Amino acid sequence: MSTARHFVLAAGGTGGHMVPAAALAAELIKRGHYVALISDERGVRFPGLFEGIQTHILPAGRLSGGPIGYIKAASAMLKGRAMAIELYKSFRPDAVIGFGGYPALPALLAAFNQGIPTAVHEQNAVLGRVNRLVANKVDAIATSYEDVARLAPKVRAKTHLVGNPVRDAVLALRSKPYPLLEEDGIFRVLVTGGSQGASVLSQVVPDGLSLLPVAFRRRLQVTHQARIEDIDACRAKYAELSIAADLATYLPDLPEQLAWAHVVIARAGASTLAELTCAGRPAILVPLPTATDDHQTANAREMTQAGGARTIDQRNFTPIELAKQMQRLGLDPAALQNAAGRAWSCGRPDAVRDLADLVESLGDTPGDMPIGAPRAASLGKREAFA
Repeated sequence: MSTARHFVLAAGGTGGHMVPAAALAAELIKRGHYVALISDERGVRFPGLFEGIQTHILPAGRLSGGPIGYIKAASAMLKGRAMAIELYKSFRPDAVIGFGGYPALPALLAAFNQGIPTAVHEQNAVLGRVNRLVANKVDAIATSYEDVARLAPKVRAKTHLVGNPVRDAVLALRSKPYPLLEEDGIFRVLVTGGSQGASVLSQVVPDGLSLLPVAFRRRLQVTHQARIEDIDACRAKYAELSIAADLATYLPDLPEQLAWAHVVIARAGASTLAELTCAGRPAILVPLPTATDDHQTANAREMTQAGGARTIDQRNFTPIELAKQMQRLGLDPAALQNAAGRAWSCGRPDAVRDLADLVESLGDTPGDMPIGAPRAASLGKREAFA
């Protein structure tokens, strides 16, 4: 008889943490399990990710600001841990899964205190700070890359390569062909800076595309995600340069835009790389230079070495350099098709399945309850601990 288990997913409030957590939540629910989310105020604001899932907001300090900042962070973490322990008494999780970000830490500390099985998922090619703090104590570490920096040799025995889960709409692109590119046809460019946007893309991309040969430039159709403070100036620049462009601060139909894109110009966030490689789209990547431990440069390495992307350090990201790389990619349809295939080869489309299998193995403990059997009342959907 199938059994229903209870799982707590704990993630910080950025898209890089929340998107894979949401993908796992959907998969676990599909398998008949119950899921609760622990996050912060930012995490619960992502539209559509955790609809219908009970969500709990816990305090979580950030380890910064010197001695006073550390004391405040420790106080918040202890408060959050105590609240998570109270939640676990009612929700009774079979396992707690952390996705990084400081809000995941009190949830994991509470699980250690209660003897609940734990795992963490690392989206980047560098083990994040929170995941490094708990790596020795968790029961399993799931990674998105074969080579992960800051992963201590002593924890490799419990490390599992699963990949980074993507949305079903992106996963569906994997079986579809690369969009037809005719010699004189429309050449579609997608520009995205991830959930936070990227001012440098708005500043450089229009001028870079303007340097392309006239015949190539006239074929361009650009979809550009820009920060709200940059969008008007960026739109005006495209108009001035007579480049066809649609701009938005948020792209709710990103999978559809990705489906039609011939080239993507983007940051190298974990979710962006997972989607590019799953769909098989060649890219020009500009890693965020201030990313913790320079993890975006590490993220871009696999796809770049495979030949599916070109990485430009932001210090060298000029209109001239962008135009040069665009011509190398875009003026040879056969080379572009080859780059798409090499990007596709880096994808890990079974990530959510493999991660769910790993999570279920942690929760496979005696006394699991039959599907539909009631447990103690939970704390309710989106309850904030004030």
